[in-house]
Amino acid sequence: MTPGARVAAAITVLDQVLAGMPAEQALLRWSRGSRFAGSGDRARLRDLVFGALRQRDSLAALGGSLDGRGLMIGHARRHDMDIAALFSGEGHSPAPLTQAERDHVAPATLPDDLPDWIRPRWHASLGDQAGQVAALMADRAPVWLRVNPQRVHPDSAVDLLQSEDIPTRRADDLPTALQVTGNERAVARSALYRDGGIELQDLSPQLACAALPLRADDRVLDYCAGGGGKTLALAAREPKARYEAHDALPARMGDLPERAERAGVPVRILRKPEGSYDLVVADVPCSGTGTWRRTPDAKWRLTQDQLVRLTEVQAQILDQVAPMVRPGGHLAYMTCSLLDDENDDQVHGFLSRHPGFALVQDRSWTPIDAGDGFYLAVMARRS
Repeated sequence: MTPGARVAAAITVLDQVLAGMPAEQALLRWSRGSRFAGSGDRARLRDLVFGALRQRDSLAALGGSLDGRGLMIGHARRHDMDIAALFSGEGHSPAPLTQAERDHVAPATLPDDLPDWIRPRWHASLGDQAGQVAALMADRAPVWLRVNPQRVHPDSAVDLLQSEDIPTRRADDLPTALQVTGNERAVARSALYRDGGIELQDLSPQLACAALPLRADDRVLDYCAGGGGKTLALAAREPKARYEAHDALPARMGDLPERAERAGVPVRILRKPEGSYDLVVADVPCSGTGTWRRTPDAKWRLTQDQLVRLTEVQAQILDQVAPMVRPGGHLAYMTCSLLDDENDDQVHGFLSRHPGFALVQDRSWTPIDAGDGFYLAVMARRS
């Protein structure tokens, strides 16, 4: 595909997303209807679409309209591209710019690419960092790997990945975390990935898992396990503990047994947890504001009513798991949110309802100091 044809395809997909279709679904629909497109074309199209959604409002201001065409004109202007060549009307390229599009003058100050209703919460939660974090959310997220030390030493992992032309760098404060600095799409084809030596996992949840209290004889429950990434991270750190995973939608854990076997750690899948645990991890459903670089269309779909319902679900989950923590044990509350509504406020509400728990530590990560936005609170149940 020519650059102009990819821009035309992006316009089509973006119009569908702006009309309410999830981005992944719109990209899949285009791919199924465009068998001529190779893997490279699909990857470049995905980058165009996701990049435009991360910077939706500022690109619309540059392009003159909040639609697929306006976003792609804004994209071309932001990156000083040859607009006449991209919008030539030749072949499969979009039609040439109209006189109004050529004459459009962008405002002196561009929008910050945040939904209007969330901006006050964003600034209240992030304080002086609000603007910097919003700007970082407009860029593509880095790719991080978690090395499984039960399979390979981190130093060897770096060398093995380099031998497959996948360069990495070690995280400063976590030896088992590697950032992929090139050829990211080759990771899933690498021998180290197939053999369970590495897993794709953002740096922030890796740091959160590394901060949890964990001993060899602990019984651990991952209550909202999803794909089981945190279960596997903890098991790689302390393989002698006993790990159990549960999710309200068991289908989300469908790949976990295979991943656990590949990683060389036993994990028991539960439909209904019973008994008491030394550590309960509750990575609850949340707004995902910390992951907007990865799912940028979610930023524009989130509503105030949805946020309120999510906070209600979070409180219910915390109340459900509290009795599962044995006296002297710990409850780890996690979100991939940057908002106080889901983080500090939620923890303070739980502690007021459950005076038998005490806050041991809480920590937030943002794209400034880690990867995705992430929150951790560890609470101990008094003996």
